[in-house]
Amino acid sequence: MAETEYVIFVDGDYYIRESRITLASIVYPFREGLSAETIREEFSDLRLDQVYGALAYYLANQQIVDAYLQAKDHQFGKLAADQPHLSQQLRERIRTAKAQKSA
Repeated sequence: MAETEYVIFVDGDYYIRESRITLASIVYPFREGLSAETIREEFSDLRLDQVYGALAYYLANQQIVDAYLQAKDHQFGKLAADQPHLSQQLRERIRTAKAQKSA
């Protein structure tokens, strides 16, 4: 996919140009039905034209972006599955710290 005025590709991820916000951060809420204006409220660093530009990019390249996001989701799921679970000792320490904090 080519970069545009609103979307750039850096280090294997798509970002909104002039920001550190990923394209995925805009696409996921849009796919859940949020409007560009509502999404903009969640990202005070973005201008409304940037949100609309990112959404236009997504809609123009929807199959490619969806495949990219699916691959990222799969990669994240694999990394999460590979992480060791909290040991029982650590769980107990966390539980004790929470109890002390609320006491």
